[in-house]
Amino acid sequence: MLAESQLRLMQLISPTLPIGSFAYSQGMEYAVDAGWLVNEEQTNDWIKGQIKNTLSSLDIPVMQRLYTAWHDKDYKNVIYWNEWLLAAREAKELRDEDIQLGKALLRLLGGLEICFPISEDIEWSYAAIFSFAAMTWNIPFNETANGFLWAWSENQVAAAVKLVPLGQTAGQRILSDLLLDIPLAVEQAKIINDEDIGMLAPAIGIASALHETQYSRLFRS
Repeated sequence: MLAESQLRLMQLISPTLPIGSFAYSQGMEYAVDAGWLVNEEQTNDWIKGQIKNTLSSLDIPVMQRLYTAWHDKDYKNVIYWNEWLLAAREAKELRDEDIQLGKALLRLLGGLEICFPISEDIEWSYAAIFSFAAMTWNIPFNETANGFLWAWSENQVAAAVKLVPLGQTAGQRILSDLLLDIPLAVEQAKIINDEDIGMLAPAIGIASALHETQYSRLFRS
C-alpha cells in the first residue's frame, strides 16, 4: 500500500498530468518583461520568496485543513476553506488559474471513475481537488504537501527556462536548491493557526494583474 500511494503521488504531480498547469507563469512572464528577473540568482529568489511568503503561509495550511475535512467527510469545512483560498487570490488571473486547474483535475478524476461527494458545479480550487485526490489515494499529508510544492516549483522553473531564459542546468540548480526549502516550508505550514493564514507577496499580485493585459504573452492569462 505504501508503494501504491507513492506511485499515485507521482501520477498526481507528473508534468504529463493533463490539467494544463504548464500554461501558467503566475506573473513571472511580466516580471521578466519588466526586468525584475534577468539571471539565475534573481529567478531563484523569486521562486523561493513565493514558497516562503505565499505557499507555506497560505496554500499549504489551507490544504492541510481541506485534507482533514475530506478525510472526516466534513463537507461544510471543505466548502469553507475552498472559498477562503479562492478569496485570498490577489489577481483575477491567479483566481482563474486556480479554478481552471481545479476543474481540469476534477474532470480527470471523474475519468478515472473516482466518485466526487459534493456538487461539481462549485468553483473548486486546485488545492481542494488535489487534497481530495491525495486523501482518496491514501497519500499521507506530508507527502501530499511536499509533492504539491515540488510540482509547483517544477512548473515555475520550466517557465523561467523559457522566459529569462535560463539553461537547463541552471534550472536544475534552482530545483536542487529548492529541495532543501520545501520540507521546511511544509513543517512551517503545519503549525500555522487559522488566524495567521495569509500571504505577503505584493509583487506577485502586481505582476499577475499586469500580465493580464501584457501586449505579448507565451503563458495563459
